[in-house]
Amino acid sequence: MDVYEAVTSRRAVRGFTDRHVPREVLERVLSAAAWAPSGSNLQPWHAYVLTGGPLAELKRRVGERVAAGDPWDEREYEMYPPALKSPYGERRSAFGEQRYGALGIPREDLVARQRAASANWDCFGAPAALFCYIDRDMGPAQWADVGGYLQTVMLLLRAEGLHSCTQMAWSVYRKTVAEALSPPDELILYCGMSIGFEDATMGDARTGRAPLDETVTFVEG
Repeated sequence: MDVYEAVTSRRAVRGFTDRHVPREVLERVLSAAAWAPSGSNLQPWHAYVLTGGPLAELKRRVGERVAAGDPWDEREYEMYPPALKSPYGERRSAFGEQRYGALGIPREDLVARQRAASANWDCFGAPAALFCYIDRDMGPAQWADVGGYLQTVMLLLRAEGLHSCTQMAWSVYRKTVAEALSPPDELILYCGMSIGFEDATMGDARTGRAPLDETVTFVEG
């Protein structure tokens, strides 16, 4: 698989089979992803990988919190600005319509939407998960570096025939994740990432992208 195919075939998959992902594949991917660029080579990412029993136990614990209606943990960072101006608000709304429309869930059915969202904390059935942390002393440039690292991981997973889904949703159960991983206090949970083989029977729709002229300006001489 060449780079262009990896980029264009990568998408947020929300349905995985239980097929085992070999540890050697994950080690190969993460060893190569360590070469992702970062300012002054700080490499500000801290990744934890869960599979098997430890992942099943984390899913169980979070599932219990969801079922009990426990309040979410307070996020340690702002996921979106309080008011998304145009065109970002429209893009977010379009994503929601396409995502839930593909599941046959109307906008007004909030209970069904919440039920669909809760699949995040089962990792959409994936047998492997990565949790990415960043030191709370880092600034916006280092958060951008972490995004580049995660993109590198996702593209390498595609090269291995795997799919993924990054999930900032895990930040609202960060305390339960911390109980499973025992990260140092100076780290903030940025996101989780479900990893595995796609369940093609799910028929997950792929969201579109803005036309090039909306996001790119060429200044030519």
